[in-house]
Amino acid sequence: MKNVTTYKNKKVLVLGLALSGVNAAKLLHKLGALVTVNDYKSFEDNAEAQELLEDGMRVVTGGHPVELLDEDFEFVVKNPGIMYNNPIVAKAMEKGIPVLTEVQLAYEVAQCPIVGITGTNGKTTTTTMIADLLNSKQQRGKAYVAGNIGTPASLVVQDVADEDAIIMELSSFQLLGTTTFKPHIAVITNIYSAHLDYHGTREEYVAAKMQITKNQTEEDYLVVNWDQPELRELALASKATVIPFSRQEMVENGVFLSGETIYYLNEPIMNKKDILVPGEHNLENAMAAIAVAKLMGQETPVIKEVLASFAGVKHRTQFVKDYKGRKFYNDSKATNTLATINALNGFTQPVILVAGGLDRGNDFDDLVPHLKQVKGMIVYGETAAKLTQAGEEAGVPSIVTVQNVEASVPVAYDMSEEGDVVLLSPACASWNQYRSFEVRGDAFIDAIEQLIANIEEGE
Repeated sequence: MKNVTTYKNKKVLVLGLALSGVNAAKLLHKLGALVTVNDYKSFEDNAEAQELLEDGMRVVTGGHPVELLDEDFEFVVKNPGIMYNNPIVAKAMEKGIPVLTEVQLAYEVAQCPIVGITGTNGKTTTTTMIADLLNSKQQRGKAYVAGNIGTPASLVVQDVADEDAIIMELSSFQLLGTTTFKPHIAVITNIYSAHLDYHGTREEYVAAKMQITKNQTEEDYLVVNWDQPELRELALASKATVIPFSRQEMVENGVFLSGETIYYLNEPIMNKKDILVPGEHNLENAMAAIAVAKLMGQETPVIKEVLASFAGVKHRTQFVKDYKGRKFYNDSKATNTLATINALNGFTQPVILVAGGLDRGNDFDDLVPHLKQVKGMIVYGETAAKLTQAGEEAGVPSIVTVQNVEASVPVAYDMSEEGDVVLLSPACASWNQYRSFEVRGDAFIDAIEQLIANIEEGE
């Protein structure tokens, strides 16, 4: 990493721990900063704070006392999840102290190119696709994933070499705390309304997303979804070279779909049907990834090979197994109806839909028009009755209520036939029965393996 002196002997307050805070503190300490760490959790229950104290950093726990800012800190590095109306953050901004996120720190010391990916939906899948494309059959260098995908950028940058690349998933929360951050290639998958409780208005949310291209120059690239008129307009403000991608029209200097074929700069890349992960949203993700891969010099046969075998990111329309002609997909990340609609629209085969979970008070009327190819529903949890009502309104032939996801798998197998898709796409949060959507998805996968074992033992 670069040996920067910006923080040497400077008093820096790291606000909030978790993965990003811990690694930001460690990086700052390595750069010679005088680090004070402040976390809301008590010291006795805070293994991260205990570790940082042992490493020689000052630790303040059990709350966020505004009085800390009387100590003349020159920088505040905050956990992205801490809102800007938090009293200590608001006070720092009032005093003119720069409030950063660890993504900014990582950028300052990174010595290799950065590809930054943001957007409302599709960030994780696109980030993973890009890394897989760049790492396949490369002779030198490696693409590292970092950021909102789960691995702190401030950790990754410490081990990369000049010939490597960092593929960084970026949330609006992270981008809002950047100042000079400038990826060589920026990707915006799409923009919808989200996180308005954090940003206050849609305009502020969009402005945070556009931080990804704010400092780019004509030597950099902005890969952007051309099928969204808003993004076309927003791209005009970027100084970067714009690389559009579109499912709907032929675009110059970008990626587009013509018939069934995906093109880059008029070069045929692959048939869209050869992309393993289903859905128009995943087609868009793949087109964005193709643009980045070509800009980074990857060869077309490699791109085709990787995308034809890319099974998806775990819990996001993830292909799990093809057993006796039934294809099982885990889309446990679908915690709302829009995500389930996207998943359903990715299939033309008959679907057995497994759905249910926490009742947040909403109904499922918007799901009804998209249940046409659903031949059976298996519902569970607090929303079972509401989902049953939606299925009946859509004319789904068979609807069964079970206790949980695990119990749905043998029922789905019995309900299905060769050529069918069994899809876990809950349209609900998991918290009434499972600690997280990941735990729920793992339970589904484990139940599939148990089903297969039971069937084969019986045979």
